[in-house]
Amino acid sequence: MKRILLAGLLLAAGFAARAMGPIVDAAFVDAALKRGAIVWDTRDAGAYAKGHVPGSVNVNQVGMVLRNMNTEDFLPTPQVEKVLGEAGIDPAREIVVYGARGNPYAYFALFTLRYYGATNVSVFHDGLEGWKAAGRPVATEATRLAPVKLSLKEHPEFAVTTDEVVARLRDPKVQIVDVRTPGEYRGDDIRALRGGHIPGAVSIPYEQNWMDPDTPGKLRRKLVADNAGMSLKDKESLRKLYAKLDPAKETIVYCQSGVRASETATVLASLGFRDVKVYDSSWLGYGNRVDAPAEDVQFFNVGVLNMKLKSMQERIDDLERELEQARARR
Repeated sequence: MKRILLAGLLLAAGFAARAMGPIVDAAFVDAALKRGAIVWDTRDAGAYAKGHVPGSVNVNQVGMVLRNMNTEDFLPTPQVEKVLGEAGIDPAREIVVYGARGNPYAYFALFTLRYYGATNVSVFHDGLEGWKAAGRPVATEATRLAPVKLSLKEHPEFAVTTDEVVARLRDPKVQIVDVRTPGEYRGDDIRALRGGHIPGAVSIPYEQNWMDPDTPGKLRRKLVADNAGMSLKDKESLRKLYAKLDPAKETIVYCQSGVRASETATVLASLGFRDVKVYDSSWLGYGNRVDAPAEDVQFFNVGVLNMKLKSMQERIDDLERELEQARARR
């Protein structure tokens, strides 16, 4: 009787957290583990080895193992099947993904799982830091799940291609959200053959989803002691942030390569936006298509880059000489 009651309580807790959308808290993760869900730590293997949610699995940094490092698109499906299958990560099961607090790669993992057919997947935004803050234990021993043979089917309805984006540019039923930095949006920060943005795209950097968007900068300047500011804003604040968008329209979200876009896309879905798609190739794909219409266009200057690299190498050479001289004087 006690087991039945406990199972009922865990199930109820799961449904309560699920009702808040795909973004969950530490209590949900704990309950998910107890009911046999897969918990996927999306960080690199070194970070995982130093400490992780007990029972969570790891395949190294998700962006490194599932994407072509040149195009930053998904690897061929058979390779994705191999990586996930060998780790026992079966999209047919319930899965919770997490990383460091606010890290968009956890959301990219969620997008990946949905793209390959997962229907019961959620993300723990506050990650390992939130787990520790909730007073939960941390493990260092790796968890190994039994390998599974996967036959994944792609679900392109969760994403759009460059051709599809270009075709929708004048569609009044479509809205496009650019979640990159303001510099990238303006074309000052060029990360493809050209900088700029997709015509009509609304600029809302993904960090604006956080309680304090400047937390990474404050950490670098040692103005704060932790990354608590990277927790999500409350739902009312998020609704205000996206108040100019229409939840009934098809919403295309992009960044540089689809990772940051995955975070905002998930937030929008949690707010009730009905048709949210990630433009996975994002600006890396769009910016390299010189025939695709763009605004605030600035082209990449190879000559300037070569000058900067030469100057950097000269500085490195100078530092090495100074180091050798210092050693010789000892």
